[in-house]
Amino acid sequence: MKFLKTLTASALIALSACQMQPKQQELDTSQKFTEDWESLSKVNKSPEWFKDAKFGIYTHWGPVSGAFVNMKPGFKMGGWHGMLMYGKNGIPNWRTGKLPKKKDGTINTNPTSNYVHHVEQFGDPAEFGYKYLIENFKTTGFDAQKWAELFEKSGAKYAGPVAMHHDNFAMWDAKSTRWNSKNYGGVDVSKELKEEVEKRGMKFIASFHHAFTWKYFAPAHEYGGVDPKDYDLYTDPHDFYNNTPTDRFYDEWWAKLKEYIDVYQPDIIWFDWWLENMNDASRQKFLAYYYNKAQEWDKEVAVLYKESTFPEVSAVRDYERGRPNQPKKETWITDTSPGTWFYRSNAKFVSTNELVDILIDIVSKNGNMLLNVPPNPDGTIPFEMENLLIEMGEWLAINGDAIYGTRTWKTFGEGPTRIPAGGHKIERNKIVYNEKDIRFTKKNESEFYALVMDTPKGDIEIKSLSTELGILNNQIEKVILLGSNEELQWERNEKGLVIKKPKSFPSNFAHAFKIQCEGYQETELGGELEQTL
Repeated sequence: MKFLKTLTASALIALSACQMQPKQQELDTSQKFTEDWESLSKVNKSPEWFKDAKFGIYTHWGPVSGAFVNMKPGFKMGGWHGMLMYGKNGIPNWRTGKLPKKKDGTINTNPTSNYVHHVEQFGDPAEFGYKYLIENFKTTGFDAQKWAELFEKSGAKYAGPVAMHHDNFAMWDAKSTRWNSKNYGGVDVSKELKEEVEKRGMKFIASFHHAFTWKYFAPAHEYGGVDPKDYDLYTDPHDFYNNTPTDRFYDEWWAKLKEYIDVYQPDIIWFDWWLENMNDASRQKFLAYYYNKAQEWDKEVAVLYKESTFPEVSAVRDYERGRPNQPKKETWITDTSPGTWFYRSNAKFVSTNELVDILIDIVSKNGNMLLNVPPNPDGTIPFEMENLLIEMGEWLAINGDAIYGTRTWKTFGEGPTRIPAGGHKIERNKIVYNEKDIRFTKKNESEFYALVMDTPKGDIEIKSLSTELGILNNQIEKVILLGSNEELQWERNEKGLVIKKPKSFPSNFAHAFKIQCEGYQETELGGELEQTL
């Protein structure tokens, strides 16, 4: 019988090895990673410090920020200005290659709002192309110390810049490209921010979006006016339907990334999509190089990705402005923004309450939140954004024990408000949580948290903790409202854990209750016990 079980287990292992996604294996840190998926599947993709962190910040700032000045109230523009500014006759959808249609079904060849705005503000893109925005990039308001102080106040555990967006512009003193913030702006944004972030005990993150540059600047070539000497910015000439980057593009993409790794040694590298359209060799080269460098630095790092860029065993999956509707076994992350990704002169921001609720829902499902900060064109932080971050920090200062260093509990939550389907960009559908919505996190097997996602109007009833359900089988010993010294009145019965409404609440927005239980024990096999049976 034992032989049969062993044979069955071996068969299952063999079957698993045949799957498309390589199985994650235990890491032997004495071995170098090689440029193949099997080797890269052995990495510890989610270090404990990353699992504990839960909340980080990155900043969408660069020359394109200056494109969104003087916008009329209610006027809308797309974020990809370097692409859309060339849309005199519209821009095809980057996935389908088709122009949008009007309500009557005819092709819409109207100019994009970005084109209209750019012509009004700067002039015809043939003469005042994207290069013009770079040449006029001002960094007079950038203060890395103030940024880092604000990020620390927000409660973020890692922070850093969008190192290179789709526009191919480096937010560092790059030797791999002349189009950088030192040459145009006079400052090494990454160097100064890294120093201030790490000085405050936060990890350093940098994001890279330049795989999509190949598609991003195709309309510039079709529009005309690109000087051949500037192909190192706009890429080699190609039309909008070309999805095959040149060898030069691959070489330059890698040179920028490698330089950044070598010089700034980031703890986290985050990738935007379209990298999955590049060849396997380029992705394997990056992962092997970065993970091997991390071993040299004697630290564990994390790589964050979208869609199918990497096998899930080799990096951490990201959901843009979204999240799963249930817990995931593997750690994951959401990148989101309180408004648009880059500055807008007519910007609107979501409330702190909404961001806190999103963070709680993410953490209850084994995720992290990466929050965008969109600075003003000169590098100062908008007043509204500053207040939002300070308010998040004030909430985390009281309730952080229920967030940082936690793991998923037996169920992620209860209540009427649920995401019908998980995935990217579900935040487009406004989700408003109420006092009946509760999320759970845990520190260990005898201490967990119930986060009530709005201020209760009456007693709190946590149905998941009913004595008639088998979710919690050990006894509750104490219930504490984080940030409060009030002795709570509570009872556990068939309805659930019923907590009498506290006289006051120590924080705005959601409220975290620590629930302490007797330790879980199992009886060991022993002679004395056997005699009583």
